[in-house]
Amino acid sequence: MPDERWLMLDLEAPLVAFGGVAIDQLGLTRDFPAQSMLTGLFANAFGWTRTDWRAHQDLQDRLVFAARIDRERAAGLLTDTQNAKLEKNDRGWTTWGVPEGRDGASYSAPHRRWRDYHTDAHVVVALRLAPSDAGPDLEALAAALDRPARPLFIGRKPCLPSGPLLPAEADGRFVTAPDAHTALARRVLREADAKDASPPRLRALWPLGEGPETTGNLVNRVVDLPDLRNWRTGLHGGVRKVVEGFVIPEGMVS
Repeated sequence: MPDERWLMLDLEAPLVAFGGVAIDQLGLTRDFPAQSMLTGLFANAFGWTRTDWRAHQDLQDRLVFAARIDRERAAGLLTDTQNAKLEKNDRGWTTWGVPEGRDGASYSAPHRRWRDYHTDAHVVVALRLAPSDAGPDLEALAAALDRPARPLFIGRKPCLPSGPLLPAEADGRFVTAPDAHTALARRVLREADAKDASPPRLRALWPLGEGPETTGNLVNRVVDLPDLRNWRTGLHGGVRKVVEGFVIPEGMVS
């Protein structure tokens, strides 16, 4: 299999939310970023609006990525209990700097919901766009993430990144590898995260066909993951097969 070019991202923040299947007022989060979540993150960097659904859909369809957890805290999830009483004339903050109003009626009682977050997490993502010769390409995406059109957040608006999403060193932004799993392995674990990496293999997720597939030392299971969105309707857009398992970064011994 020929080598592909992969862009490396650092998703790191005091709070992160990777999306999940919402159940009534319960907002869950998965352990790994969803394909639709990354699509929305990149679209925000490009400055697209929700009416640009064709661009969103094309980007989601082209996105191939794998993710590994470099740091996860033993404290587990933080669940935020949110209580809001909204009046008809209330307005909210938006990332494009213009207050957003609402047309619905006032609530007669507080609206309650629960939202889960990972605390102090660091997840590394290796991604490519297929086909690679279509637009936008990886260079355009990297440029947008360096100078985003709007403020970026990892899943929900409170989840502001701890720093830039791309490594500061130019030679650390791209790797070449035959598949997504190998691309993740070629990213060296940071010294700040290495003390928490015991055993040295790190939990990871990659698309079926982009790494090991047989259950064993590096593979836990193959699952149908419902993380796609129909960007025209804004509704659930289907499932894809992914592998849940482990990655051993270069320089670490299993």
